[in-house]
Amino acid sequence: MKYALILASGTGSRMGNTELPKQFLKIGSKPIILHTIEQFTLSNLIDKIIVVVKEEWKNHLQDILDNYNIKNVEIALGGETRHESVKKGCEYIIEKYGMHNDDILITHDAVRPFITHRIIEENIEKIKEYDAVDTVVPAFDTIVKIDDDKIEDIPNRKQMYQGQTPQTFKLKEMYELISSLNENEANTLTDACKIYLIKNKKIGYVLGEVYNFKITTQYDLNVANRIVRGEVNI
Repeated sequence: MKYALILASGTGSRMGNTELPKQFLKIGSKPIILHTIEQFTLSNLIDKIIVVVKEEWKNHLQDILDNYNIKNVEIALGGETRHESVKKGCEYIIEKYGMHNDDILITHDAVRPFITHRIIEENIEKIKEYDAVDTVVPAFDTIVKIDDDKIEDIPNRKQMYQGQTPQTFKLKEMYELISSLNENEANTLTDACKIYLIKNKKIGYVLGEVYNFKITTQYDLNVANRIVRGEVNI
């Protein structure tokens, strides 16, 4: 089975003062999360779609799915951190559907609504060769590393990429690895693929798209609205 796990437990603090977490804000006439879900419902490569959300927003998400007549999308409860939400999503799948050696887990940020079929397809193909797959785009700006209030390093930009999602894993291995993390390891994680780096696993990559960006700030929200209105071509 191929499971899409859409991560929607964040609060969106960098969006500023909003009544709703950013994934429930609208671009065009629909909530951001609905745009994202619809991209996965259009893919015939995905068997199950699970959205991980905090308990206090579960009913709100269910109302959105009902109001827009979205079927066959399931809701699981997430955690306080990204790795906790991924783990809880895995546990939901395992409890409901069991766990098999060929199960694939495709994790994606709820606030990256412009994901394409091509990116999903290449993630699924690439996981056949690697332990994990990340989606990345080249870093067009120079990367500067700062430590102790001074510039420590300016690495070669040709080797630098920016991480996106989806990130794709074999469900069984991901659950085993994420369950084995000690407290210090878990506290350093902001990215699921880093688990595989810590455990010395082989990670492949797929090239993403500049427009597969994460809606994090009001500026991002404005750009996304312009894209939906057709004012910016992608």
